[in-house]
Amino acid sequence: MDILKVSLDWAKAEIFSAKISLLISFLFFLTSIGFWQLGKTAMAKAFVFPMLVAGLLVVAVAAGLYFANYPRIEQFETACNTNSKAFVQAETLRTAKSQHDLSLVFKVLPIVIIAAALVIMFVNAPLGRAIGITTIALMTVLVFIDSNTGARNTAYHQELLAGKQ
Repeated sequence: MDILKVSLDWAKAEIFSAKISLLISFLFFLTSIGFWQLGKTAMAKAFVFPMLVAGLLVVAVAAGLYFANYPRIEQFETACNTNSKAFVQAETLRTAKSQHDLSLVFKVLPIVIIAAALVIMFVNAPLGRAIGITTIALMTVLVFIDSNTGARNTAYHQELLAGKQ
């Protein structure tokens, strides 16, 4: 097993995920523009700013994925060629920490979704409901992004552990 190839494939998959996330953010932006231009009711107009904010948050997630993983491609090659055992050890620790962080994310996001659902149920103002609905949509997108990241991270971690032996 070539650990460098596995690591590079993982980093490239993360970069691809960042690009898909950016595409999703554009959908939020387009939705916001659509509500702004075509919205006739107070409820439709209330979605403009929440969708815009959600799009900005997804752009931040995409930027985080991209700028965290793009430099790793060169770093992986250098680190693996310098000392492959230390590289595998460092990556194993990093992926284990990422798995722990993602497990926390998967506990927090459903709580936020429940809170947003309660806002929808108990707030009668159009802006409040729009914020609740947009929050649920945003958290669903984040669960989608993080579930894919988590699956890739777990597979990568397992391959690193197999490479240690």
